Amino acid sequence: MGQTIFIPRELDAIETRVGASPDTVKRLVGLGFEVVVETGAGTLSRIPDADFAAVGGRIGKASDAAKADVVLKVRRPSEAEVKGYKPGAAVLATMDPYGNDAAVAAMAKAGVTAFAMEFMPRITRAQVMDVLSSQANLAGYQAVIDGAAEYDRALPMMMTAAGTVPAAKVFIMGVGVAGLQAIATARRMGAIVTATDVRPAVKEQVASLGAKFLAVEDEEFKAAETAGGYAKEMSREYQAKQAALTAEHIAKQDIVITTALIPGRPAPKLVSAQMVASMKPGSVLVDLAVERGGNVEGAQAGKVVTTANGVKIVGHLNVPGRVAASASLLYARNLFAFLETMVDKASKQIAINRDDELVKATMLTDAGRVVHPNFANAAAAAAVEKPKPIVAGHNRGDDPASDGAAKAAPKKAAKADKPAAAKSEKPAAAKKPAAQPKKSSQGDA
Repeated sequence: MGQTIFIPRELDAIETRVGASPDTVKRLVGLGFEVVVETGAGTLSRIPDADFAAVGGRIGKASDAAKADVVLKVRRPSEAEVKGYKPGAAVLATMDPYGNDAAVAAMAKAGVTAFAMEFMPRITRAQVMDVLSSQANLAGYQAVIDGAAEYDRALPMMMTAAGTVPAAKVFIMGVGVAGLQAIATARRMGAIVTATDVRPAVKEQVASLGAKFLAVEDEEFKAAETAGGYAKEMSREYQAKQAALTAEHIAKQDIVITTALIPGRPAPKLVSAQMVASMKPGSVLVDLAVERGGNVEGAQAGKVVTTANGVKIVGHLNVPGRVAASASLLYARNLFAFLETMVDKASKQIAINRDDELVKATMLTDAGRVVHPNFANAAAAAAVEKPKPIVAGHNRGDDPASDGAAKAAPKKAAKADKPAAAKSEKPAAAKKPAAQPKKSSQGDA
């Protein structure tokens, strides 16, 4: 009998996407799997149940997850959801594990093999599996659409018998996948576009799209990119110089779109309240990093804020989900491409190769343990220490300098005869990370 793959309806109130499409369901059925799609799973992505059923999927209910060998989701399952999964089931989703140690531990306790899709390495083989790129691409596009919707003027220059309408000036801050798409979209709509980023490699990309590049190009700037192609966190000195350069520029802009994220850390503040105050009434700022604290001072998650000087700050949540019909099709393809690498074509069974580089990079929990190196140390320390409050950006266990202390903690606890002695030890997991995580949990990269 073939194994079962379950596609649930997302429970998060702001999530409109789904982890499968009729195309991927058809492909999974062709590989020999029974595919069960929860009723209404694709409704918000404009995929009715009938479309899944037409390609061989079976429409079921939430309780069908208990029999599934694989669960394909958009967001990390809640503790209640994961309790209903079969031990040993493979769960593929965007896990957002940083600062969510308790949720990661719950998946380990449930015995599921969880894969964080946002940790997919950026190598040629994995391009089709890169959820960050597929979703950030759409976020960059939608950011321009949202900005234009709030801006009460036309974006392109228009020459008419009654006079000329000047082109809008659009400034993109952060030129990753989302930023590049925002540049391309704004240019297609006729705006005058400028862009900035700390990575020197993007300068030519910006120019190739017809935009002007703006940055402090000093020695720190030249070394501001990781081996994986992500932006490094810049020094306070550099940030101050960059802020001075952009402050005057922002005052002249009509629309500013910010996309900057540091993997596993709060979003850097790029636009101060003073910069916002310097903008013209009717100007718009679109903050794509609002879910991580935001790049714009005054941005509020899930809201469009109008400042005292008439500037709008757009902080929509789940921006890719605002174009869910497109986002789900791409995301589903990402999931299918990764899952297909785990399928034994002869037996038509899931056969996870734990030595595969893609599996090593993305596996978060397995066989009742947290196994990803960025989180395993924190989990081990939590097992012997009094639980501490989960604070965003802390308690992640991704600091190599704390590895030894985390490993030594169980020995010290074992030698302690009294609880007071154990409490006297300084908690190993409370140290702030000195090493930068390799992957971002959401947003542009």
